[in-house]
Amino acid sequence: MDEAGTLETVHVRIAAATSGVSLRTVWRWLAAARQPEPPEPSLGRVAFMLTDRLWSRLSDLGGNVKALHSWMHDQPQEALPGREAGWVPSLTTVHDAVRRELRAGRVLEVSLPAHARRDPERYDRALAELALPGTVDETCRPVPTPRPGVPAGPRESDPTPPPPFAHGARLYTPGAHAVSTRQLGEVTEALVHTVAARGIVCVYGDPSHGKTVALHQALRLLPRRVPVHRALVPVKPALPQLRAALLTAFGLPATHLTNRTDAADRALLDALKAPGVLVIDDVQRIAAPELDYLRLLVDAPTTHTSLVLCGAGAERTLTRAPALASRVLTWQHTPRLDTAQVPRVLRLFHPLWDAAADEDLLHTDRAHARGNFRTWAKITSHAYAARSRDPGTAVDRALLTRACSHLGPNP
Repeated sequence: MDEAGTLETVHVRIAAATSGVSLRTVWRWLAAARQPEPPEPSLGRVAFMLTDRLWSRLSDLGGNVKALHSWMHDQPQEALPGREAGWVPSLTTVHDAVRRELRAGRVLEVSLPAHARRDPERYDRALAELALPGTVDETCRPVPTPRPGVPAGPRESDPTPPPPFAHGARLYTPGAHAVSTRQLGEVTEALVHTVAARGIVCVYGDPSHGKTVALHQALRLLPRRVPVHRALVPVKPALPQLRAALLTAFGLPATHLTNRTDAADRALLDALKAPGVLVIDDVQRIAAPELDYLRLLVDAPTTHTSLVLCGAGAERTLTRAPALASRVLTWQHTPRLDTAQVPRVLRLFHPLWDAAADEDLLHTDRAHARGNFRTWAKITSHAYAARSRDPGTAVDRALLTRACSHLGPNP
């Protein structure tokens, strides 16, 4: 087309895109072709590639490219057989070769991170020498760090137990207590049965009905020898993000294993061999393909860890993953508080309501709270604040109306 005079820029652009080169390169090819005797095309340098031997050595070194380069300098005949004597690629060349292999999908199986390793005893000794608050006990001995994936729990010498509302459930009012309602008892019974059977339980219900609080209270009632792992998943996580959340829950190096599919899956399957409980709250955030990945982990014949799925509308979420839904052993619904329960539960929840009349509490529940425990916690907070400002305020319908005025249009 160039010889005929019909060549246009659009033709050069198409040729460049098809050949995978820049527009300037195609124009340079055309200029060379117009010469009477085109020069011999240069082959250029062949990119350095890692052999299987070098890749295996890199895995043994924990993915440390600089250590691999030093070994190649020390053992050139073993590392680069067949090359000219004394030739070793530069560190930058080796880094580029490793990046090309990783982009091509080659997996670097690293069982442990190669950096930030430290001797636990030496670290504890250093903390004891510094005597930082919370790192030593009364005898100046280092406080032992709990093992990854195993809840620390209260020691026998601890004067106070852990707070009842842990793991994201907040108390709105000082002096409030967790209440052993009928719903909490049902969740505990379902959880204990499922953990004993090493199956899957789904705790579901509408928002603000106390699912998370009931679940974590039930987990505290399990024997302390049963480890509990809690996975915090983001909104609409992709598979690498879900895998990272699971690795973090078991105390595994998520940063080094997230994008290494085979090594991460093997590490998770090994962690799931031990009896325990894996808790995933807000499971409605997870899409169907990622839920099926959970099913594959649970279906492994070596898995002995129970799976607890919790969330508002979790039962609707699992319908998008019928393979996982069919494996759920227990479906536990957490309903709203019954109207007859409200006065007794509120007086157990906070002593503020000891002086309130049942009629006022029932009227407020019908008009505003409608059995929603989180709404009642908000009402308690506002009523407590009003009483703190004016201790002489009576706990009556007027105080309840004033507290409910802060709930907004949709309490």
